[in-house]
Amino acid sequence: MVDKLSYWGSLDNDDTQALLRLPHKVKLMERHAFVVREREMATHSCLVIEGFAIRHKIVSNGARQIVAVHMKGDLVDLQNSFLGVADHSVQMITPGKVAFIPRENVKELAFSRPNVGMAMWFDTLVDGSIFREWIANVGRRDAHTRLAHLLCEFSLRLKVAGLGEATEYELPMTQEQLADCTGLTPVHVNRTLKVLEAEQLITRRSSRTVTIGDWKKLAEAGDFDSTYLHLRQSEPALA
Repeated sequence: MVDKLSYWGSLDNDDTQALLRLPHKVKLMERHAFVVREREMATHSCLVIEGFAIRHKIVSNGARQIVAVHMKGDLVDLQNSFLGVADHSVQMITPGKVAFIPRENVKELAFSRPNVGMAMWFDTLVDGSIFREWIANVGRRDAHTRLAHLLCEFSLRLKVAGLGEATEYELPMTQEQLADCTGLTPVHVNRTLKVLEAEQLITRRSSRTVTIGDWKKLAEAGDFDSTYLHLRQSEPALA
C-alpha cells in the first residue's frame, strides 16, 4: 500500500509510518471467495497482497459484468469504505492474501495526514478513469478491438506491479471471465483470441500465457492509449 500510494503522491517518513501502523488483519482467501458482497455494510478497506480480485455487478437475469480487475498493491474497496453500503461485489478469481483495514482508521488517517488523503483520492480518481475507459471499450469497440485493448492494459499494469513483462505475462483469467469483462460470450472470446494469434499479434503457449509479438501493433489493433492509466512519463513499463 505504501508503494502504491507513494506512486500517486509524495509521502514523507511520518506519512509512511502512519500507514504502516494502520490496524489490519491479513486473511488467506480461496479462489471465488468474496471480499465484500453487494448491499453489505462495508466495514473495511481491503488491500490485495497476493492474488487477483474482480469487482462485478450481477443483473436481474443473473448475468455478470466485471467492471475492474485488481492485483497486488491495489486498494480494492476504498470507495465502499467511505460510502458505507457496498454497491458492487469484490471477489477473488485466484487464491490470495488480503489485508482488511477498518474503515474508520482509513478515514481518520486520510483526513489527519493530507499527503495520504491526497494519494488515496488520486487512487480513486485513477480507478474512475479506468472505469470510463472500460465503458468505452464495451460500448463502442468491436470484439477484436476490445480484447486487444484489455490485453494491452494487463501488460502494463502487470509490469508496473512486478508481475510480468509488457510483452509476456500470465493472464489470471478464464475465457468466461474475459467475456464478462468485455461483454462478449466465451465462444466469441475464444474465436477472437484465435484471430489475434493468426494475425501474429499474440501467441499462447498455454491457455493462461500471453506473449505479445509486436506491442505497438497490438496497441494499434486495440485502439489503446495508456493515458487513462495515469502512469508517470518515466515509468519503465512505457519504454
